[in-house]
Amino acid sequence: MDAVVMRAFEARLLALREALRELEHTAEEGRRPVELDQARQGRLARMDALQGQAMALEAQRRRDLELRKIAAALQRIADGEFGECVACGAAIAQARLEFDPATPLCIECASASEVAGQP
Repeated sequence: MDAVVMRAFEARLLALREALRELEHTAEEGRRPVELDQARQGRLARMDALQGQAMALEAQRRRDLELRKIAAALQRIADGEFGECVACGAAIAQARLEFDPATPLCIECASASEVAGQP
């Protein structure tokens, strides 16, 4: 992979990381603890609030996972290993990297891990 393409992937990963970090700040309200004061809100409103909180926490968990994937991809760029499958060492197809530049696996290894029940 040439240096121009590598810099383009790096810029895209940095932009994705920044966008996810901005989402963290805007989603903070949904993760706050739910008040259980029955005088202030009814049971259904609390249930809705608890469901909203659970959804916000799951969204945060997914953002954290994606941020870790991006950090690992940026480290692979720094190490000169970007575009190589971390499992088998084969080249990852550029079309696959275009779809998800943080992907660490080639299509064969990703398919094998899904069959084995691993994400």
